[in-house]
Amino acid sequence: MFTQRNSMPRWVPVALVLMVAAVALAAAAPGYKVVNTYKVGGDGGWDYLIADASARRLYVSRATHVIVLDLDSGKTVGDITDTPGVHGIALAPELGRGFVSNGREGTVSIFDLKTLATISKVKVGDNPDAILYDPATQRVFTFNGKSQDSTALDAAKGTVLGTIKLDGKPEFAASDGKGGVFVNIEDKNELTSIDANKLAVKSTWALAPCESPSGLAIDRKNHRLFAGCDKMMAVVNADTGKVLATPAIGDGVDATAFDDETGLAFASCGEGVLTVVREESPDKFSVAENVPTQQGARTMALDSKTHNVYVVTAKFGPPPAATADNPHPRRSILPDSFVVLVVGK
Repeated sequence: MFTQRNSMPRWVPVALVLMVAAVALAAAAPGYKVVNTYKVGGDGGWDYLIADASARRLYVSRATHVIVLDLDSGKTVGDITDTPGVHGIALAPELGRGFVSNGREGTVSIFDLKTLATISKVKVGDNPDAILYDPATQRVFTFNGKSQDSTALDAAKGTVLGTIKLDGKPEFAASDGKGGVFVNIEDKNELTSIDANKLAVKSTWALAPCESPSGLAIDRKNHRLFAGCDKMMAVVNADTGKVLATPAIGDGVDATAFDDETGLAFASCGEGVLTVVREESPDKFSVAENVPTQQGARTMALDSKTHNVYVVTAKFGPPPAATADNPHPRRSILPDSFVVLVVGK
């Protein structure tokens, strides 16, 4: 009996500690999961998507056109055609206009937010990729991959205001809502700060140890940027460019987002996970959870009203044989397998 009594105090506390730790971990996790799947189908690849929380619409680029879905039901409510090589969509609700970057054509399509009809097309730089509306200046910025610059448009007039030369190939961009615009320079592992009024580069910061930065989101209140990099998220001081933290994320990230109300940052990763990072304080960040999604789900949109995250992907066939001209061929997309996954609580 003595031995039995003596052994219990050694093991029970350990078990209790493990149980408390498990409960604490479960309580700390936001609890995101895939709560719905919209079976959209159709042909072609995809790139950026953006949610209009007020109008309850989801805009998704699909190679040659932009499909518009109801955020809550997934039903198709419209289509924006003639957008060859479309990459991104930007919205200016106060002007009743939307903007689409047409990569293969080197243009921006300007469309009516109510009717979705194209108003005009404007010539910009070579291979416009990311596109951003800055509400403070009411200007639209395209980030042009091949010409390595940014074209600024007057959003109301639909005219070109100027071109900003960049240090390399731009990727995602973010606005601080006060005339400051930020963009990742993917091939240089840098982040560039732009004065949206003067149309000039203010600063260019190294993002080491971040490599191949793609997605970019911003916490406007605390002046923090969230850059999606190779297997990490670089959290950056938007005033100084200092890298504050590098929490681990999934493999194959493309997009990032930040929810102002919940203080959560998201990274959608092609391996099939959505990494959720918690902002514990302006200088402290930790991974809250990794949510299983589906392989290829690497771009996303955040619904600021419901706090749901939307990711898109499809099913893929076997990779074709590599050739000298194409050593890393893309896998084919299986017909009608394109889906929107709704990630929520």
